[in-house]
Amino acid sequence: QLQAVESGGGSVQVGGSLTLPCAASGRTSSNFGKGWVRPAPGKERQFEAGIDWSGREKRYSNTAKGRFTISRDDAKNTVDLQMNDLRTEDTAVYYCIAAVGTVQVLEVIRPGSGVWGQGTQVTVSS
Repeated sequence: QLQAVESGGGSVQVGGSLTLPCAASGRTSSNFGKGWVRPAPGKERQFEAGIDWSGREKRYSNTAKGRFTISRDDAKNTVDLQMNDLRTEDTAVYYCIAAVGTVQVLEVIRPGSGVWGQGTQVTVSS
């Protein structure tokens, strides 16, 4: 059974950086897409970044664009979210969603599509 496992959260000051790796274990296919979401007021999830199964399609929220970078690290078997220039409003629990198959980003983050990790806390202080 596919599982998404996040790591890399922590506490940083405004302007700092963090990298959040997401590993997928138990998958039955080498093809998978991943995305990062966080809770937001009035929403179940707020999309931040996603990458499709090939690594060619990457999508970002407007607030993440220019500051966050999502990439695949095939040597470590992870998808990493590099977060730079962090702001206090980035403080949240970040969840990785993993979906098996030749999936595009929108399919990865479609409700009910993928499996969620346990979440990792990011805290940004001024």
